Amino acid sequence: MSLVPMRELLADAVKRGYAVGYFEAWDLYSLEAVKEAAEETDSPVILGFGGVTMNQEWLGNGGLRALAAMGHVIAENAKVPASYLLNEVLEFDHIEQGLEAGFNAVMFDTSHMPVLENIAWTRKVVDAASRLGADVEGESDPLPDASGTMGGHAGNKLTDPEEAAKYVAETGVCALSIAVGNEHIKTEGESSTDFELLGRIRDAVPVPLVIHGGTGFPDGDVRRAIELGVAKFNVGSVMKRLYLESARDTMLSLPTKPNFQELVGSRKPGDFLEIAKNRVKNEVKRRLAVYSSTGKA
Repeated sequence: MSLVPMRELLADAVKRGYAVGYFEAWDLYSLEAVKEAAEETDSPVILGFGGVTMNQEWLGNGGLRALAAMGHVIAENAKVPASYLLNEVLEFDHIEQGLEAGFNAVMFDTSHMPVLENIAWTRKVVDAASRLGADVEGESDPLPDASGTMGGHAGNKLTDPEEAAKYVAETGVCALSIAVGNEHIKTEGESSTDFELLGRIRDAVPVPLVIHGGTGFPDGDVRRAIELGVAKFNVGSVMKRLYLESARDTMLSLPTKPNFQELVGSRKPGDFLEIAKNRVKNEVKRRLAVYSSTGKA
């Protein structure tokens, strides 16, 4: 199936009352986990990679193009509607590389910039993306960072509806990431959602809303968030945690003389990477059900 524009996936989600999951991959196994979960649940999905936590020199020296080529094949061959997102990159050059390499949606991490600079750079990204028929997600304010590893900030800064409306109007983004209590990389506990603020943002902003920090967003808040305009959830940290836990469990249970050829990269049942992939896939399937996207493809 050909890639679907992200704006079309989100518009359908708004129309039919569900949210699309973006599950951030880091290699082929994790990308396949997301694709297979979506296919097995008949869910629209957004596949892709994130740039903010990766080695920037590696990305610029061919790593980004390699990820793009690998993922484009997986995304285009998905049996469900799928978009392919390059999420939160730090360099405009990486945006250009990603667009040229086949991502059909991008997000440039400009939220730490002063307002006018953020708007100007985001507009530049929108112009570059539109020339290739790609979509752009934006962020008017930085999302609090629970881990301190993403260049964000601690604290509880929330999205201002008026500033968000101005940002969307002046940039032309097709989706807006918002801060309503959610936090990046929140691996302990759950965030507390400000639904009153979410409703005011929904009334002020004419594009679908996005929740980053989906790992710590309470399952019980998802339905109400969807009703108040959220059409996309970003999930990443929980996938890596489960992947590592699975790998650790496998290593701790190895026999005295393991079959290394089967254990590493064989794609057979004993491949520890395949075992980890399946654990991630099960969590993605669970979250797709929470987002009410199962059966919506």
